[in-house]
Amino acid sequence: MNNAIHWTVPLDHPAFAGHFPGTPILPGVVLLDTALHAIAEASGIDLIDCEISSVKFLCPANPGDELVIQHTISASGVIRFEIAAGTRKIASGSIVAKSSA
Repeated sequence: MNNAIHWTVPLDHPAFAGHFPGTPILPGVVLLDTALHAIAEASGIDLIDCEISSVKFLCPANPGDELVIQHTISASGVIRFEIAAGTRKIASGSIVAKSSA
């Protein structure tokens, strides 16, 4: 993977209030939204109407985690991504931009 984007999960992210009190983890939808925006900005590809063809959540993202979002773009336009916090693999998956479909 290449194209690394770094993002630190804010300690006071509003999603932590309800997910889960006492043991906060970043909801998968917030993690995916962050990844999509970071990949779109880094690649210049409009991912507003993309298809998430697969995603696996492997480990929770916690407040203060320093995440590295890496992605590669294949010749067919499929974007594969991985999200890690240090040695912990948080999530991986693939995206197809609507314009590539």
